[in-house]
Amino acid sequence: MWLWLTVCSAVLLGFYDITKKQALKRNGVLWILFCSTALTALFLCPFLSAGSVKDHLRLVIKACLVSSSWISGLVAMKMLPLTTASTMKASRPMFVVIFSIILFGERLNLMQWAGVVLVISALFFLGRSSRKEGIRFSKSKGVVWMALSIVTGSASALYDKYILASMQPLFVQSWANVYITLVLAVVMLVSYLRDRNSVGRLKPDWSLLLIAVLITVSDALYFFAVKQDGALLSVISMIRRSSVIITFIGGALIFKENNIRDKALDLGIMLAGLALLLFAS
Repeated sequence: MWLWLTVCSAVLLGFYDITKKQALKRNGVLWILFCSTALTALFLCPFLSAGSVKDHLRLVIKACLVSSSWISGLVAMKMLPLTTASTMKASRPMFVVIFSIILFGERLNLMQWAGVVLVISALFFLGRSSRKEGIRFSKSKGVVWMALSIVTGSASALYDKYILASMQPLFVQSWANVYITLVLAVVMLVSYLRDRNSVGRLKPDWSLLLIAVLITVSDALYFFAVKQDGALLSVISMIRRSSVIITFIGGALIFKENNIRDKALDLGIMLAGLALLLFAS
């Protein structure tokens, strides 16, 4: 059951990233995140329930991790082609594995190490492919922002498994979105006080509502998948990142991005590496 929940979550996540890229044409990064998260929190209000102070503090930590990942990821998406940003983002399961080694003392077998090498190789080849578009990984601010998004997103994925061991999925999702909205509001206020132009513009349209709907349903399916007995976080993380296929196709067909053949090969190498990590686990 958790496998199919994750597949459905991945499909919605792919369309979610495409919709965010579309929204960036008319709206600032912080406005997109704040409005969509506030709408999501509103959708989930009926599921708010009482919890201990300890549980709420844990969710505040999660909100900070998610907010950091979302802000840096959307800034990167604005600076980079969607096909480049989505391929980089797909490497996140490898970092989940690396964090698992560091934090939990897990050891990789030979096939898993081969998967890690393939993912790293794919990132290297993606860097070379991106030079044709004038993007140098060693100097690109967009790449730095995406790297920050990947690291904080990986930490959030590991943290989800920890907190969901003692909390219900809807409790986590509903309250987490409330706290993420508050964190984003604080970030926007501080940014506005420092520089009024830093928060960007807001031109409400259908994309903001669609972003909220897609992420609400996708996250709900994800949380229920993680909560299932026997659910494997490494497998769930891998399948969710396969949403990059939908996002990549969207970048090629909808946004008419360049250098698709080379980046498709890079993506194929990365997915092969992730598959090795999955089947060797």
